[in-house]
Amino acid sequence: MIMMTYEKAVAYIDEIPMFTKKHSLEHTKEFMRRLGNPEQGQKIIHVAGTNGKGSVCAYMQAMMMAEGKRAGFFTSPHLVKINERIQLNGVQIDDDTFLKVFCKVKDVVDEMGGHGIAHPSYFEFLFGMAMLAFAELAPDYIIMETGLGGRLDATNAVQHPILTIITSISLDHTQYLGDTISDIAMEKAGIIKEGSFLIYDGSSKEASAVIKKQAEKLHVPCREISKDAVRIREITGKHIAFSRVNAYDDNVLWILSSSAVYQTMNASIAIAAMEKLHEGELSSNLYCLWEKAVSEVTWEGRMEEVLPNVFIDGAHNPGAIEAFCESMELLQTEEKEHEFPVIMFSAVADKKYDDMIAMLCERVPAKAYILTEIEDARRVPLSQLRDTFGKYTDCPVYAERDVCKAWNKAMSLKTENGKMYCLGSLYLVGMIKDKILTDNESSYGQGGR
Repeated sequence: MIMMTYEKAVAYIDEIPMFTKKHSLEHTKEFMRRLGNPEQGQKIIHVAGTNGKGSVCAYMQAMMMAEGKRAGFFTSPHLVKINERIQLNGVQIDDDTFLKVFCKVKDVVDEMGGHGIAHPSYFEFLFGMAMLAFAELAPDYIIMETGLGGRLDATNAVQHPILTIITSISLDHTQYLGDTISDIAMEKAGIIKEGSFLIYDGSSKEASAVIKKQAEKLHVPCREISKDAVRIREITGKHIAFSRVNAYDDNVLWILSSSAVYQTMNASIAIAAMEKLHEGELSSNLYCLWEKAVSEVTWEGRMEEVLPNVFIDGAHNPGAIEAFCESMELLQTEEKEHEFPVIMFSAVADKKYDDMIAMLCERVPAKAYILTEIEDARRVPLSQLRDTFGKYTDCPVYAERDVCKAWNKAMSLKTENGKMYCLGSLYLVGMIKDKILTDNESSYGQGGR
């Protein structure tokens, strides 16, 4: 018998997409039943949306930890290491725990195969591992982020979440979720279930109408967080200060360690969720704990400063690029910056990259664009990226197929006080972080953490 190791377990999971496909929700429910339904009896907060899911979850996790609660967190995708997907109190599970739950899931999967039941998909397999891990780790709450969509997502096998959250909705994965905001909102709204409470981002009237209608249909009470509910008081390259309008804490100044404007909405949604969980027992002491916790959150790959004035952002669809542009416009107004930033960019072919590039070139003046290719079969070829940028900008455009060479080129163009932003793909973010983490001797790795 071959001894299973952590490395072999990861290799097995990485190969799953080669021999199986997306399954029905009934398949996931059968998979969970054979695992012993480890999700049952857990206090689960279920989060869906196009952008902002991970950030909302991170803020909630931090506030729970500040209260002394044990917070489990299932998230995707991972940026560097697959263990990132299963966390307890902000720490990814260790390799031994990962291997332990992998072996339990693998035994069940082998049994399923013997009964003619299809192998779980990549995401289903990891979802099963997460639920088994949490059953043993016994968190007070599990914050659970959907993968793609909501209605047919494997995480929707959870029948009784105590709270559901829907973040901002924009066009993404249109080949699977529909090509209108209403279609996509309907898929995301599929996580709404009777007996729960819903909190949602009300920035899009089109999406809000669909979400509200679905909540009413299922008799689910809800709270909408509109753009008008957030007032920005100050923004710098290092932080944002904001207040919540007409809220219990409308005199409180919340400070985020981020220059991304969109994080004010994500933080507000997370705060509203925590208020719901503490309904009837809110206090000034509780808000003090939350304020401090929120101010210390840094969510990897979301306007994250990895070196002085060097930021990586996971903006990888039109909605996220629009949010990035909004942040840049406000920053340039507030800080009166005179030097345009250097922007490093890559993309995958199914992400409406033409729209993303057009918006970026129109709204964010750049000193130069450095284009590269990610290590993924869906990558946009370098020549195609260069041609697309050529349609929308007269700025210098440099193309380097190798990410390391592209990074070095971008760093050579950045001045001491100038800024650099890397965006367009979560794969690019992951590759950059991997280099910074594993190559500390190089010039771009110094102080990267």
